[in-house]
Amino acid sequence: MKILRLGHAMYMFTSKEGKKYLVDPFIDLNPGFPQQLDNKDFYNAIDCVFLTHGHFDHTSGLSKIVENKPDIMVVAQYDLAMILLQKGIKNVLPINLGGSVSFEDLNVTMVQAKHTSSYGEIEGTPLYAGEAAGYIFDFDNDYTVYHSGDTALMYDMKLIQDVYNPEIAILSSSGHFTMGPKEAAYAVKHLLKVQYVIPSHTFPSKKSAPSPETLDQLLNAFPVVENMIDKDKDLKELLNDYQQTEVVTMGYGEEREFKK
Repeated sequence: MKILRLGHAMYMFTSKEGKKYLVDPFIDLNPGFPQQLDNKDFYNAIDCVFLTHGHFDHTSGLSKIVENKPDIMVVAQYDLAMILLQKGIKNVLPINLGGSVSFEDLNVTMVQAKHTSSYGEIEGTPLYAGEAAGYIFDFDNDYTVYHSGDTALMYDMKLIQDVYNPEIAILSSSGHFTMGPKEAAYAVKHLLKVQYVIPSHTFPSKKSAPSPETLDQLLNAFPVVENMIDKDKDLKELLNDYQQTEVVTMGYGEEREFKK
């Protein structure tokens, strides 16, 4: 399987069968999103979208995907799913914590995350959007991936590991709005038993951003983003002597293939 990083928490999984599954679309204000992918061909290639929660930096790109592919399936936690249906998005599949949905090459389970969730917070009064979530992506005859979503450190990660046995974890580690590198390193050492961990929810610097101009716009609108820049290396340093798990720091727009 392949994992493509498209922003601080936005990832695309491509299965061995060639199906493409996108998590948390954030496009227009996302300095990590490669501008050459902002086209109809890219959006039409997506087979399903998964949302971890309703915040704008995880959902604002959904409208662009739906404009290009109106029947795209969108999986979301029940309360957020109801909002999207009322907004006119057609093909929304509501599930909830502990629930699963199956595809021909993949089973996906929604798991708990310790975070808040609202929708439309930069457009007006925020709407309550239920609870935030993570996902377990169990690919047929391939790796099982845990995308933590935005979460604080929680002991539930041990249950997630024990029950679902993920081998790859995409783990929020930016601090400020989620757990930071220190907490993520603790989770890897004491709660998870994954072969690979990919730091998530971090932002690129001007040097590493595919779109430095967009980074300037984002920093002007949300100065707190400065606190989440280049945190990938911090997690790598904290786990430098931990041999059981490899830290895979991915560039923005970089795709990695994971072979068993």
